[in-house]
Parts: sequence; structure tokens; C-alpha cells
Amino acid sequence: MNYDLLRGLHILSVIAWMAGMMYLPRLFAYHAAAPVGGEMDKNFQTMELKLYRIIMGPAMVATWVFGLALIYVDATQIRGGWDFLQTPWMITKLAGIVFMTAWHHVLGAARKKFVAGTNTRTPRFWKMTNELPFIAAIIMVIAVTTEFGG
Repeated sequence: MNYDLLRGLHILSVIAWMAGMMYLPRLFAYHAAAPVGGEMDKNFQTMELKLYRIIMGPAMVATWVFGLALIYVDATQIRGGWDFLQTPWMITKLAGIVFMTAWHHVLGAARKKFVAGTNTRTPRFWKMTNELPFIAAIIMVIAVTTEFGG
């Protein structure tokens, strides 16, 4: 497969995943203010489920698949080995990926609490946390594009 095509598909899947990871907490902020069991509660549940399962889930899987493929191609055809996985920039990127994947699952668990009517987080909490994926993305992009410490 063409390396640039693979990289482009990885970037597109990251964009879709990031969009969902930043939008879902915003939906939660509005949802947290809606009365449990009301019409708005049910509407938010539907929107959140579709965003999580139809956009975020597949985008996360695609991001992982294309990312692992890029690592494989880098190691076997471009860099001539796996040593780059131990560089500071790649460790930073990998730590960011672990955070993003964990945050994805935290959001999934929170969605289930909304469905059960047991959400205890405030709209303010959700508004504050919806920027976390973007902060992580900034750090990862800078790490990869500058290859600091490499």
C-alpha cells in the first residue's frame, strides 16, 4: 500500500475520532441539564449512542489499524528497525494514544450512566473535559512532527 495513502487514511480516521471525542462531552453537558426520563433525555441518549457506536467506535478502530500499519511500514521499510519506538517523541505519541483510548472508554461508561439515569457529573464538568482530547492531540502532533529527542 502507498505510504502516503496509509498516512492520509490514518489522519482522516483520527479527525473523525477526535470530532466525536470532543462533541460527546458537549452533548453530555446539555444532557446533564435535562430532566431524567423526559423527551430531551431520550433524544440525547439516541444522539449519544449513535455518535459513540457509529462514528467514534469505527473511527477508533480505523485509527488503531492504520496507526499500527504505519508503525510496521516505518520499522520494516523506512527506518530499518524498531528502535524508533523507544524515542521520546514516539513514547509521547504512544502515551497519548493510551490516554485517548482510555478516555474513549470513560466516555462510553458515562453514556451508560446517562442511560441508567445515574449520571452524577455536572454540565460544567463535561464542558471542562471536552477539551482534553484536543490538548492530547496538540501534544501528539507536535511530538510526531518535530520528532523531538529522536
